[in-house]
Amino acid sequence: MTKKMKVLVAGACMMGIFAARANSQAPAEQAKASADVAVAYNPTMANVVGGYGFSMQGASVQVHCQFFRGWGVVADVAGLHATMLTHSTAGLDLVTATFGPRYTWSPAHHRLSLFGHVLAGEAYGMNSIFPSAGGVSSSANSFAVEMGGGMNLPLSRHIDVRAFEADWLRTELPNSTTNIQNNLRVGTGFVFRSR
Repeated sequence: MTKKMKVLVAGACMMGIFAARANSQAPAEQAKASADVAVAYNPTMANVVGGYGFSMQGASVQVHCQFFRGWGVVADVAGLHATMLTHSTAGLDLVTATFGPRYTWSPAHHRLSLFGHVLAGEAYGMNSIFPSAGGVSSSANSFAVEMGGGMNLPLSRHIDVRAFEADWLRTELPNSTTNIQNNLRVGTGFVFRSR
């Protein structure tokens, strides 16, 4: 198991501990604890060597557990696809798995909620061209960092609309120069709440 995978497993364990703690709290405190699952469509603007950009289409699933005064943890798994990169005949499939803290704020006299998060994990690129010292590979993995936030609007007691989400996603896949990619991932979708 790679070091990055160990970090991901440790993060998943932390989420489980926080969720168990939220469920074992006293009834007055437990009313504040909540969990939700978001499913979103994610168009993404990405960059490649030389500053050329391209777009990817995809979707993500987020599992969020809020346990104390707006604080919680979230795990995000996203899949993105580009048919053909700029100035290349190759495409790209990208899967990211990240987790980390999220803060959610709901104004007193409004039904919306705003959130922000900082997530870390792993990115896996495939069906593309990744240069390396030993030649070229069709797949590669790297560390991934995601920072951003968004807004949810209630639709019913258990369903919210993810009005928007915007995230900066940084990956470090091999590209023969800096091995750094900065991406703008936006999203919209639905959030299914436990309470």
